[in-house]
Amino acid sequence: MTRFRFIVFLACLLHWPCTAALAQDIDALVDALAPGDFKAREAAVTELAATGNPAVVPILEALSAGDLYARKADQKVFIAKLSGTVMLLTAPLTGAAAGEAQKAELEKVKVNNALRQTIANILSGLTLFSPEAEARKEAALAVLKSGDPASLPALEKAVAKEPNPAIAVIMKDAIAAATLRSDRPEEEKLAAIDMLSARADRNTAALLAAFAATATGAQKDAALAGVEKIESALQMWAVVQNIWYGISLGSVLLLAAIGLAITFGVMGVINMAHGEMVMIGAYTTYVVQNLFRAYAPEAFGLSLAVALPAAFLVSGLIGVLIERSVIRFLYGRPLETLLATWGVSLILQQAVRTIFGASNKEVGTPDWMSGSFELAGGLSLTMNRTVIVIFAISVFSILMLAIRKTSFGLQMRAVTQNRPMANAMGIRSGFVDAMTFGLGSGIAGIAGVALSQIDNVSPNLGQNYIIDSFLVVVFGGAGNLWGTLVGALSLGVANKFLEPFAGAVLGKIIILVAVILFIQKRPRGLFALKGRWVDA
Repeated sequence: MTRFRFIVFLACLLHWPCTAALAQDIDALVDALAPGDFKAREAAVTELAATGNPAVVPILEALSAGDLYARKADQKVFIAKLSGTVMLLTAPLTGAAAGEAQKAELEKVKVNNALRQTIANILSGLTLFSPEAEARKEAALAVLKSGDPASLPALEKAVAKEPNPAIAVIMKDAIAAATLRSDRPEEEKLAAIDMLSARADRNTAALLAAFAATATGAQKDAALAGVEKIESALQMWAVVQNIWYGISLGSVLLLAAIGLAITFGVMGVINMAHGEMVMIGAYTTYVVQNLFRAYAPEAFGLSLAVALPAAFLVSGLIGVLIERSVIRFLYGRPLETLLATWGVSLILQQAVRTIFGASNKEVGTPDWMSGSFELAGGLSLTMNRTVIVIFAISVFSILMLAIRKTSFGLQMRAVTQNRPMANAMGIRSGFVDAMTFGLGSGIAGIAGVALSQIDNVSPNLGQNYIIDSFLVVVFGGAGNLWGTLVGALSLGVANKFLEPFAGAVLGKIIILVAVILFIQKRPRGLFALKGRWVDA
């Protein structure tokens, strides 16, 4: 596409005076795409786009995608899709069905890479004025990436009318990128470099580096300084990204370990079936969502809100049953408790395989937890991870309030610190043990609801987190919730900083060795509980 033709297209788009040749019937312009070579087809595309009619957008998109065909009999152009052995025809302008034809009766309107790039540039200019905000944003980003100077008039007109401040910023950056490749004065190019230097992304750094390679004097120096500034910003955002990913992983570990911290701290029970409580919570979510799909699909967004209390009750009741039927006979015998709970975990896994099958189960994500939002430096925060971080902190806060402010919490702390004295004061330690084990199991079930949104729901789900949960509890201090919080976040962040250098597996090994060395010096963890029973 020549520079002159693109300017003519922009003139019509911006409502400047247009030539009489561009006022001809659009149907004829569409049919003009069929005959001739690629150069003639490029001219027809330019004239079609210069009409400024938004109806040409799907036509150009179909041409670029290879879905535009000409009927051999009369060279009439249609959008065609293969259906069985025939091609279904659609009128390009109206989108109405236009019958069908045999493939032999049609000839594809071919495009090459140069023409496809021309179409992409034209579509970017057209969609800058789209009523859809997302379309305008994508068009501005496309120009920012390509830096096509022919887009400058359209961009400057579009940014003046843009109501969305965020999209307007992208358009201004796109103007700056296009200015670098234009023949505009040096002052404008230096201002464009300053504007682009504030963008912390690799595409902009590459754009400035390419410009510096051909520039001279002050422009070259400014571009190189801009690249250095962007690289420094990217390094800072990489650290922020690792911290966020570590917090995200730490919140998952916190949810998985917080229930274990309660049972291990209060009862001294090494519960190897804790991971299966997480798994039961995830499968409860699966069952609840299936019920919603069957009986209330319009309210599917509320499925997780219903799954949370359901998972807490199901996992909690199973936990109480395990404590009353197995664990209460094994207090003071940690090795037997470990073996017994490991056996219970195998039984629960096999029961789930028998009921639901061994394959992974699909758990849906509600619309309000889907998608992501981007910050500077290419840092993207997914909604499901963000919600899980907030949810983990909420669960921790509610549990802390329950332990500190309720009668049951007071009894649980009393049994933790001095069981004989608590018994002497009339506290039923057996009841406290059962309810504590049920509470820890219920919280594990809630963790399963959260994990179902980011991991595969399978009978082995809990096994992926049981070792990490014990590491968190031992590192933070058994029975201390603040220690569990600090331990989970510390191990999560450390793991994410180690992964780029050592890999995921070696990183976990390094953390395991570090925790072992740490507990050699502090056997009770970061925050050791105090009390006569604990100290004994």
